[in-house]
Amino acid sequence: MDSTVLTSKRVSPEAVLAHIEPGADIIMPNANGEPVKVIDALEEHADELSGVRIHQMHALQERRYINGEFGDHLRYVCYFLAPASRKAYLAGHCDLVPNHFSEVPSLLRRATKCSLVIAAASPPNRHGYFSLGTNCDYTASLIGDVPFFLESNAQMPRTFGGNQLHISQVVGWTEVDYPLIEAHSVIPTDADKTIAGYVAERIPDGATIQAGIGGMPNALLGMLKGHRELGVHTELLSDGVIDLVEAGVITGTRKLLRRGKIVTTLALGSKRLYDFLHENSSVDFAPVDWVNDPRVIARQPSFVAINATTEVDLYGQCASETVAGRYYSSSGGQYDFSRGAMYSEGGQGFIVLQSTTRDGSMSKIRPTLTPGSVVTTSKNTVDKIVTEFGIAEMRGRTIRERAQQLIGIAHPLFRDELSAEARTLGLI
Repeated sequence: MDSTVLTSKRVSPEAVLAHIEPGADIIMPNANGEPVKVIDALEEHADELSGVRIHQMHALQERRYINGEFGDHLRYVCYFLAPASRKAYLAGHCDLVPNHFSEVPSLLRRATKCSLVIAAASPPNRHGYFSLGTNCDYTASLIGDVPFFLESNAQMPRTFGGNQLHISQVVGWTEVDYPLIEAHSVIPTDADKTIAGYVAERIPDGATIQAGIGGMPNALLGMLKGHRELGVHTELLSDGVIDLVEAGVITGTRKLLRRGKIVTTLALGSKRLYDFLHENSSVDFAPVDWVNDPRVIARQPSFVAINATTEVDLYGQCASETVAGRYYSSSGGQYDFSRGAMYSEGGQGFIVLQSTTRDGSMSKIRPTLTPGSVVTTSKNTVDKIVTEFGIAEMRGRTIRERAQQLIGIAHPLFRDELSAEARTLGLI
């Protein structure tokens, strides 16, 4: 394409201010989708803004505006608490919107002005197309409907799928060159490995899997090297898939949707992962309202969803976004994938947790949820709950059977106490 078109829209990060009106709702992608220098410019000129809100699901970097330093000039609205935003929320400096990840695009359209999207991107190609790189999430759902201001990072991988923007859809773009934030693999504990082993032996060849990031998912992916023809359809892609791809385990040949493709809406990991993604057409980034739609997930036979929780009661209710009755994260895609796996032919939904708190002083399987906890995955949806002591089958079981199964996978130190409480509650 004519390079003068690209050049005419190449501006400084501060130029974004010309596209922000009082009361604007700015949408920003997850994680490395944050345009760092553009946000720097907004913070530097925050006193020139009025009633501006930035909407983002997951922040990797603690920021002055997240901590409420600019008052109503520039305020943060979060859709998933992380270390960078958790303390700020609990202190009342930012806001949290409850959501299922699949529904974030529709929530943004319904509850905000969708004034402008600011996002990190790969450099434009010779045809004038940018890629949102490690992201697609909710921002890609707004392509064509909302103006975009891009920060083109020389180190952002060029990826493929529904995260492509042409220069004609961009009101301005700026050039930067800095490394992406890396999320290094968490070393699995012995309990993580035991839990992963229970799940791995239930995954059949040809299954399509969804797994996140962390010690247990890392352990699980490492245990699948003896499997064949696995597929991936996940909201978050991490380093663990690379070894399975190179070993010929992940092929996607039995998938019905986007056969042969690794499907994700977001990627976060090490530089090795970002290098793996660069110009790799086998990885297909798609908007979250498609990837996480339970109706889409359900169309894939033998779908296996693996998600973590923080606390389970004897009914099987999973509180996955609160700790000790206070908000810690958010729902994310847990309910989306649990529901989708439930309707998949031969599908399985695993909810995993270690049996006790880190210091071993409390059971995470409780007679009732801690006061203040919120239910993320309901008792009617949960399928299998896994600790280092085994798997409790929930689907189609009576209240009595559920309680007995869950007591059976609790830490032995707490089983008598749980049994006594269950009898008091009339559960067994």
